[in-house]
Amino acid sequence: MSPTSPALPDDDRTALYDAQNLWAEDDDFFLTLVGGRADSRVLDLGCGTGRLTLALATAGHRVTGIDPDGAAVAAARRKPGADGVVWVVGTSEQVPPGSGFDAAIMTAHVAQAITDEEMWRGTLEDLHAALVPGGLLAFDSRDPEGRAWERWNPDDSRGTVSLRDGTAAEVWHEVAAVDDDAPDRWLVHLAEHTLLADGTHVVDDGELVFRSEARLRADLTAAGFVVEQVYGGWDRQPVGEGVGELVVLARRV
Repeated sequence: MSPTSPALPDDDRTALYDAQNLWAEDDDFFLTLVGGRADSRVLDLGCGTGRLTLALATAGHRVTGIDPDGAAVAAARRKPGADGVVWVVGTSEQVPPGSGFDAAIMTAHVAQAITDEEMWRGTLEDLHAALVPGGLLAFDSRDPEGRAWERWNPDDSRGTVSLRDGTAAEVWHEVAAVDDDAPDRWLVHLAEHTLLADGTHVVDDGELVFRSEARLRADLTAAGFVVEQVYGGWDRQPVGEGVGELVVLARRV
């Protein structure tokens, strides 16, 4: 959070997140992907306020949602159907090895928020240990070949979000720097701006990592996974022909 920016109360922050992140085609993809087998044990790592987590539980799966943001998990617990989910505040380190999950997902580009490479390796190792043999790991990560960060500027990224109190907020992104000191990894430093109807201007500073397809495949292999498929979009297009995504499906060996 920028030191000159006011911090939103947790309830307002999570409400803003929900308003910005409505159900979309990526949710359809992951719900369909996991939904082929009823009563599966599913781990939603980085579950946020539980949009997809709750849909998976409604579909009949036994779901655990984990997120390091305690306020987001608290908001998820207040939603209809939340009693059917096991909620945990934390990271992959809170998943006991041998948990026996049939599938683990990281959606909404959670993988890109894990910028520390040691933590990323640990996350993949934790997920491998939590899955049954043959268990599915699925996640999305933006393809660096699409250079999405070049469109994260006040002109191209500006939009409005309708809030539950009937007002609208103006939102936009601004990139401060891009570190490209590795040939298969780009670290993007950016700020998300939110201008509320009362004039309050909130700035959230953060980082996202863009890993190449080759880098993701190598990291998964090192953690004991076999990569089944990488798609470029939610209609299972080849990489480079979709919407600038790397949608990764891998299995625990």
